[in-house]
Amino acid sequence: MKNLALLILLSCFGVSAQVQEKMNKNAKYQIEVNGNCEQCKKRIEKAAFSVPGVKSAVWNVETHQMNLILNEEKVSISDVKKSIAKVGHDTDEAKATKEDYDNLHGCCKYERK
Repeated sequence: MKNLALLILLSCFGVSAQVQEKMNKNAKYQIEVNGNCEQCKKRIEKAAFSVPGVKSAVWNVETHQMNLILNEEKVSISDVKKSIAKVGHDTDEAKATKEDYDNLHGCCKYERK
């Protein structure tokens, strides 16, 4: 009976370690993304979520900061930044092309650096 209890206890620890390892593959990032309004927010977040491996993407209109949670085994932070740039919004690493920026609605055009 003691052996059975010990076996069950060890099995629980093994499963717990596997879950912990899986959770550690997710990484949190905060990046700056240029934009102005709620329309920008929707576009930026949609672009981030279009990249497989992005678990969470929330952009703040006032601070221009985006909080990301992503699975680093599936995606890199630079992949997300490139996706955001393709819809017309600059990040520190990836800049939108002039054509992509020009396609933004008038209220969404921010001062480019």
